[in-house]
Amino acid sequence: MEIVILPTPADVARTAADAIEQQVRSGPSVLGLATGSTPLGTYQELTERHRNGLSFAGAQAFLLDEYVGLPSAHPQSYHSVIREEFVDGVDFPAGAVHGLDGVAEDLEAEAARYEAAITAAGGVDLQILGIGTDGHVGFNEPMSSLGSRTRIKTLTQQTRRDNARFFADPADVPDHVLTQGLGTIREARHLLLLAMGEAKAEAIAAAVEGPVAAACPASALQLHPHVTVLVDEAAASRLAHREYYQDTFGRKPAWQGL
Repeated sequence: MEIVILPTPADVARTAADAIEQQVRSGPSVLGLATGSTPLGTYQELTERHRNGLSFAGAQAFLLDEYVGLPSAHPQSYHSVIREEFVDGVDFPAGAVHGLDGVAEDLEAEAARYEAAITAAGGVDLQILGIGTDGHVGFNEPMSSLGSRTRIKTLTQQTRRDNARFFADPADVPDHVLTQGLGTIREARHLLLLAMGEAKAEAIAAAVEGPVAAACPASALQLHPHVTVLVDEAAASRLAHREYYQDTFGRKPAWQGL
């Protein structure tokens, strides 16, 4: 796990975009896309780079999660959000961005179908992740199995409060989601975890420096061989080993990249 502390959220977005651009330029790629406010700056940066020649024509993507009960056309479904925030601004081929069906008649079968689709695509090359204030990634809430697969989950009240800002009425936030599991996420070849702001500092400290425990689902990422954690100064404020991370990254061989 490599911890990269950057001055501002804009620096986090640019550095994340650098890693994604390198992946896309390397050849046909499978990206894992997160939604929410955290990756917005990265998507904006990638959209601008697309206007300057970066192509996603050789890529496909899988979304991390979806609300149960929201059809894909609903403005707060993650199908709609990712189209508005990113996909419609670049040149993914038609049908290359895959999501879960939140109104599927059989949700367990839908989860199994999605797992099979990821496998059939060859797995995810680079997975973008955010982190919740309680340490969740995707919608793997605290006490999720560290080996979990794509499945239905019940949202905590904290997560529903955090997401209420996206809905006209807090009561409209769904209770349930379909989400890739921690085991599914950890099969991606490169995990790119982004966090900005003081509100994420405690969760980042627990995920990076705490024990691997279901109480902080993001701590399971410590078990992955290639994780890059990009944080701004505020999100890094509770890390006990900040000087170590800054020193080692500053002296890292240029050829290594992220």
